[in-house]
Amino acid sequence: MSIFDPAKWRPAPLLPQEDRSGSLLFVVATLCFLACLTALAVMASDRAARGWVGQLAGEATVIVRPKRGETPDAAAARAAEALAGVKGVTEARALEPAKAYDLIRPWLGDVADLEDLPVPRLVTVALDHKAPATAATLSQALRAQDLDASVDDHSLWIKDIRRSANLARGLGLGVFLLIAGAAAAVVAFATQAGLAAQEDVVEVLHLSGAEDRYIAGLFQLRFARMSLIGGVIGAGVAAVVGAGLRLAGGAQGLTPALPVAWSDLAILAACPLIAALVAALAARLTAQSLIRDME
Repeated sequence: MSIFDPAKWRPAPLLPQEDRSGSLLFVVATLCFLACLTALAVMASDRAARGWVGQLAGEATVIVRPKRGETPDAAAARAAEALAGVKGVTEARALEPAKAYDLIRPWLGDVADLEDLPVPRLVTVALDHKAPATAATLSQALRAQDLDASVDDHSLWIKDIRRSANLARGLGLGVFLLIAGAAAAVVAFATQAGLAAQEDVVEVLHLSGAEDRYIAGLFQLRFARMSLIGGVIGAGVAAVVGAGLRLAGGAQGLTPALPVAWSDLAILAACPLIAALVAALAARLTAQSLIRDME
């Protein structure tokens, strides 16, 4: 290189050169992709849980046991008639004996004389979604007609579903925070390496009167911009995957257990902004701490 080449005398930049291999950008994009998939899974599981709870809360099942001198079908018919007039009930229907047999057949196996067993009759009750009748109200109406019956309002199932939904949300939040922590650690390491490589330049800037916050701001801007780009890439790929799941399974997504909606994809737009914010905060805090140690 000639001594007259301007590049020979150009001062070295304060910040490290751009990551030409793209390894840091790839790591941030991958973390954002995983965070977006986690968000999609949490939103889909929450939607499925709300759908199941709404369906179970709108129905009740009554088990009717006939008394002496009364046939099971007659007892079920009386129970359906008694419940149909209860406030908060939209429909009460006695289940056909064949359907009741089908419910218990998997537990008993192939029994030829299943009709001879004392199988209780079932009454399905559709409840008003705005003001549903309670289990106590239904039981009172059955006792008023001298019926031996028990009401299942599916409360145990609803509690289990809500508990599972809360667990899924908690796990999703934990995974999201873990990914955010990993991204912050990556940016902090890159900031530390950049400052270590430019320690002499930082010292000269201090002697020139540059403030710590100005130097830290340079690193903050660099890594915030890089994380924003990585976030856009990761969120874009996750949106493509979510759209594929939505198209593959129709309105319910790939599986009814994880129904994906088009509105979920719009929420992924926040991921690049969160990535940039986490990177800016991690870079600034790391740079300020290291610059203070250099003084």
